[in-house]
Amino acid sequence: MTDATQYAPGVCNIGSDEIARRRRGGWIALAVTVLVFIVLLWADVNPWWRLLLVLPATAAASGFLQARFRFCSGFSRLGVFNFGPLGETQEVTDEEARAQDRRRGNQITLYSAIIGTVVTAATLLVG
Repeated sequence: MTDATQYAPGVCNIGSDEIARRRRGGWIALAVTVLVFIVLLWADVNPWWRLLLVLPATAAASGFLQARFRFCSGFSRLGVFNFGPLGETQEVTDEEARAQDRRRGNQITLYSAIIGTVVTAATLLVG
């Protein structure tokens, strides 16, 4: 893993401020997932409504994975990186680097969707 202070294609495309933002987003989405789950249990609605949890659960997984890998999947699709203040990005100009970034971004997106789906499926086993 890189030290998160410089861009490395397919390895690291965000610095400490962006990493903190992704981690914060993961915690917020996790809180939403738990709160919605509790409300659905409390309201005693049909358990199939819990399928809605796939959205915030996937978002939580995405935030945590992006923070862990120091890599923004959205930036990979835009062809940019950021190691400065939030909102200031630089363009990735090398096509091979952009391709490596897209592969990593797609990987994070896939892992997030799998985790969100597994978490959601697990909620169907409760009460």
